[in-house]
Amino acid sequence: MTDSLAATAAQEAAPPDNEAAERTDALWAAVVSLSLGVFGLVTAEFLPASLLTRIAQDLGISDGAAGQAVTATAVVGAIAAPTIAIVTKSIDRRIVMWTFTLLLIVSNVLAATASGLTTLLIARVILGVALGGFWSMAGAMAMRLVPAKLMPRAMSIVFTGVSVATVCAAPVGAYIGELWGWRAAFGLAGVVAAVTLVVQMLTIPKLPPIGSPGLAALAGLLGRPSVRMAIAATLLIASGHFAGFTYVRPFLEQVPVFDVETISLVLLAFGVGGFFGNLAGGFLIERSLKANIGIGALAIAGAALALVVYGSTDWVSAAAVSAWGFAFGMLPVGLQTWMVRAAPDEAESAGGLLVTAFQVAIAGGAIFGGLIVDGFGAPAAFVYAGAGMFLGALLVFSAGGRALPRAV
Repeated sequence: MTDSLAATAAQEAAPPDNEAAERTDALWAAVVSLSLGVFGLVTAEFLPASLLTRIAQDLGISDGAAGQAVTATAVVGAIAAPTIAIVTKSIDRRIVMWTFTLLLIVSNVLAATASGLTTLLIARVILGVALGGFWSMAGAMAMRLVPAKLMPRAMSIVFTGVSVATVCAAPVGAYIGELWGWRAAFGLAGVVAAVTLVVQMLTIPKLPPIGSPGLAALAGLLGRPSVRMAIAATLLIASGHFAGFTYVRPFLEQVPVFDVETISLVLLAFGVGGFFGNLAGGFLIERSLKANIGIGALAIAGAALALVVYGSTDWVSAAAVSAWGFAFGMLPVGLQTWMVRAAPDEAESAGGLLVTAFQVAIAGGAIFGGLIVDGFGAPAAFVYAGAGMFLGALLVFSAGGRALPRAV
């Protein structure tokens, strides 16, 4: 299908602006419920990182074995993302979204009551299905809940759940783990998920399935220049980010030689910066999607360069990491919007491809960054990160109108 036909399909799939205007309160409430859902999913995804030692001790397993709880979620999420739309192609999308939240509840309950590694891994596999499925459909649902011109703002609200979870999940999880035990942390996450399910059942309207998700649709999407360029930009930008930021703590320990308390404050600043960057990105996309992604990537390239050249100066390192957080906060909502605009007629399948690209980039960036750090030291990872971000920005700024479409 050509891009012009895709634009027509988007107009048919999305609710008319006057209809959306009449239902504004209900529609935005549904968008907020999606943000609550992603907050619960990302919180559950991050919890093992802050509770790993206590989980391992209680279950009588090694730290490395307990860490596979994180790996299982990521691997299953990458597989579920492009396939979930195919498996559920005949089901009302609100029921599918409720099911993801129900799986989140089940995952947290299983994790909280796990008596061994097997049950814990089953819980994390279930979470991976919910996580991959949610991200594959989030953009498509936002497109149908609000007028097309406000879709970036809706996605910004959805991604606010990611930002809040990124800032809060690890420290709150660690605190609850110390106070009441690691099982209580998962139990509380389950309560939050249950509240989210109630809110979603009250706010998300009927959304009959649209499009024709399938293997042929996935292959067809890869034939579109706009989709291929979005995936290429995602691979460059996400791999650059995770190749560098995965190793930011060793850098802060070795180069500016920060103590643990200072590192915690700098990482908190990164998270807070991401929250505000996400909000800023949502508004900037309404004016220029190209500027949002390109400027965000260039800003991270600049922050990486500052860390390499002036990282031994305390305030430069702190400011660069904070700026990195703000700039990265702009990017996920921009890349998600790009994919939805590139394939509005198959937005769910496009979202699945984007999630898979992100997961591949996360794994590849972290692995390659680790090899660089082991071979050349922590600052070298930021050279790769800056190069990936610069190339990603160059690709975005060189994209023409058909490759980087505007809202329809």
